[in-house]
Amino acid sequence: MLARRGQRQPSATRSTAAPRRRRRVREGESDGLIQVLAQAVREVESAVTRGAIKPSTRTKFQVVGLLVREERARVNGAESATEAFRAEQLRRLDGIATILAKTAALEPSLLGLLAEDAVISEAAAALRRQMLEEAGMEVPEEPEPAAPVAPPETSTRRVVPQAVVARQLANPFLAPDFSAAPSGPPRPGRLAGWELIGPLLRSFEHASATSSMSLPDPAALSMTGAVSLDALRLRGLELMPHQARMIAAAASGHRTFLLADEPGLGKTAQALLAAQAANAYPLLAVVPNVVKTNWAREAGLWTPRRTPTVIHGDGDSIDGFADIVVVNYEILDRHVGWLGELGFRGMVVDEAHFIKNKKSQRSRNVLELSERLRARSTRPLLMALTGTPLINSIEDFTAIWEYLGWIDEKGPRAALMESLEETELTPADPGFAAAARARVIDMGIVRRRKVDVAADIPARRIADLPVELDGAVGRSIRAAERELADRLVARYRTALETRRSGVTVDGIDHELVRQVAGWERTEMAAKKTGENVFSLFRRIGQAKAGLAADYAAQLAQNVGKVVFFARHIEVMDTAEELFAERGIKYSSIRGDQTTRTRQKNIDAFVNDPEVSIVVCSLLTAGVGINLQVASNVVLAELSWTNAEQTQAIDRVHRIGQDEPVTAWRIIAAQTIDTRVADLIDAKAGLAAKALDGSDEEVGSSSDFQLEALAALLTRALEASA
Repeated sequence: MLARRGQRQPSATRSTAAPRRRRRVREGESDGLIQVLAQAVREVESAVTRGAIKPSTRTKFQVVGLLVREERARVNGAESATEAFRAEQLRRLDGIATILAKTAALEPSLLGLLAEDAVISEAAAALRRQMLEEAGMEVPEEPEPAAPVAPPETSTRRVVPQAVVARQLANPFLAPDFSAAPSGPPRPGRLAGWELIGPLLRSFEHASATSSMSLPDPAALSMTGAVSLDALRLRGLELMPHQARMIAAAASGHRTFLLADEPGLGKTAQALLAAQAANAYPLLAVVPNVVKTNWAREAGLWTPRRTPTVIHGDGDSIDGFADIVVVNYEILDRHVGWLGELGFRGMVVDEAHFIKNKKSQRSRNVLELSERLRARSTRPLLMALTGTPLINSIEDFTAIWEYLGWIDEKGPRAALMESLEETELTPADPGFAAAARARVIDMGIVRRRKVDVAADIPARRIADLPVELDGAVGRSIRAAERELADRLVARYRTALETRRSGVTVDGIDHELVRQVAGWERTEMAAKKTGENVFSLFRRIGQAKAGLAADYAAQLAQNVGKVVFFARHIEVMDTAEELFAERGIKYSSIRGDQTTRTRQKNIDAFVNDPEVSIVVCSLLTAGVGINLQVASNVVLAELSWTNAEQTQAIDRVHRIGQDEPVTAWRIIAAQTIDTRVADLIDAKAGLAAKALDGSDEEVGSSSDFQLEALAALLTRALEASA
């Protein structure tokens, strides 16, 4: 199945039915539209309440909000409408708005869709037209999109968490750091008066030179003592040479980086250890929502002496005294005020191509924070991380360069201008482009591809990406897991009280735990209803689907072709819907396809450069097909066996694959998902031993289910002890 941007499959009814005559809508009349909006908002409310939030649900929420806003303005401005009629229509619109507000309270991430600068996707524009047509209203011609206008400062809801207030009160005299202030602005030179931003950008279009700055030898990192490689090894961690070189640059005093390594080369670890090498604390990390939890996890792994905290919502649960503060783009606007005053000495922007549009709210927030950091500290550590610094045009560089402090809106800042003056060239000279490009790269551009550092990294690597299941969906899943655990605990205690063997065990009787888990597994295989580990995993998979698809879309944008594996049809449907909304062309491999259709879709992914993603059924596509045209795999749902996971990855990691393969495993944090991932890894190690002559057997899927239930019961018993 192939999908393109804006494609809609016409239904049989639409294709055969005669076109419906639009009734004329009188000024101020809203009945038809209000009925359409009322039905749509109830559908959204029902989906959010059930936890079945899909991209189409978010689109419908946004369109209802926009149309309510538009219709309110139309009714208020209708001169011929009576006051009684106007009041009645506004009352009904208020009812729809109230349902929207209650729905957003269950799923706060929906609120961002109603922001002034929220992007109106093609799917949203199409749904808006469809709703207006269903209401019998004239649909105006779409105007040319106007540049978003910055909302007034008073329209942004700003918050200051109480934990931050406590930190500020504890450090009332926090002083700016100007210890490394420059001697003064550079003297005007031959480039004074030249327009330089355009020539600098064009130098990256035409000049052929290296795309990465010169970096120190990895051995230099050990000599600085800023990061202890031995301490990392004691914790089972090993820096790859290309990572050590970048961190050594920070240790030697370099403070601005556009780190554009391909995904899978460890940019997060490099950023965290660069902050440690530069002592750039407190550190602010602005990241996409899908990797927010992973940043905190990586911080605990690579810099365990530095406390991370993650901002959710209004930040009520954050640690105000943490060394590393992680916030996602979507909620940055409400926190930008206090973040600019906290005294950060380092800032990392992950997926920095998100700020390429300088007129967007997220870009303005990031640039404001960067400016305030540089106002308080002359040489803060500023890092922009992205696998794709250029998306549409060379102008995408400008926002990132401005964030890093290399340029402002008028031209190069002092450091870059002095470096350009040293070339003794002007844009009129033939050699300016190559020289200027080299000088910009030396400001801190670091770009390595997998193929460039293939000798440094494993041929196949599994990278876990933990995600938080927020809102009503996350709460319902955690409640279902507690319900399952409580049932197991009750069964365990009943068995303990009624057994007649006379055997007593101090603490938890692990043999009985496994017996109880076995009883549960046998019964859940027989029963098709009720909450059990199968239904729980299905719900977790559905909850992760949008996040997993979002990450796959980012990968496809960064590195090209991506293989997306899922177990359940609903997860595949959600992913494909998101890809279609974003205009990403994809192919699909499912169990209900004919052999001919399946091969056609495989060929499309392998041979068509425009097909970026193939969405595969874990059970259908896990064996017998060759997808080595890609080197990145997204595992949206976990397998029940290590062999099943390995088979899926081996569709890409095959003979003829000339790049290292990275499998991104999406794991729902604080759920049974994490324990199953640990079980898979343990079995993987056991399988390796078995191949080396071990007598131990590698477990089947039923063993995984039993051990997952046993782990859930053990944890519940430990918590209640």
